Amino acid sequence: MSLRIDEMDKKILGELQRDAAQSLDEIAKRVGSSKTPVWNRIRKLREAGVIRQQTVLLDAEALGFEACFFVLIRTSEHEADWQAKFLKALRERPEVLEAHRLAGDIDYILKVQVQNARAYDTFYQALISEVKVHNVTALLSMEEIKSTTMLPL
Repeated sequence: MSLRIDEMDKKILGELQRDAAQSLDEIAKRVGSSKTPVWNRIRKLREAGVIRQQTVLLDAEALGFEACFFVLIRTSEHEADWQAKFLKALRERPEVLEAHRLAGDIDYILKVQVQNARAYDTFYQALISEVKVHNVTALLSMEEIKSTTMLPL
């Protein structure tokens, strides 16, 4: 389903990105519309897949997840069955917040959020026991400077 996104849609999406918990009345007021047209637009954006899900953002450090590692993975395996096994292993691990397949020297990069270095080692040992990788480099984030889920509409 192809949907044309106009300026009003962008305003509504911006408000939802800022705070998806706000009421339809609040969103309508902020974008200069009324409740029913805003609801109809949100419904169409959901149906078109523009809005994938609504969720909450948790403070990892407040919950004891103080270590964020960026894990660079090189593999000498590029067969479909290896990749399926690797992707399954990543999807089954909740500490993997993001995983990207890359162009260039590094094959994959993972963002892994854990309590501490010991928890990272447990993750690492489990991963390499399931899938063969050529090289793994883990980089500990010393400070999060910017993190957002908001797209620049």
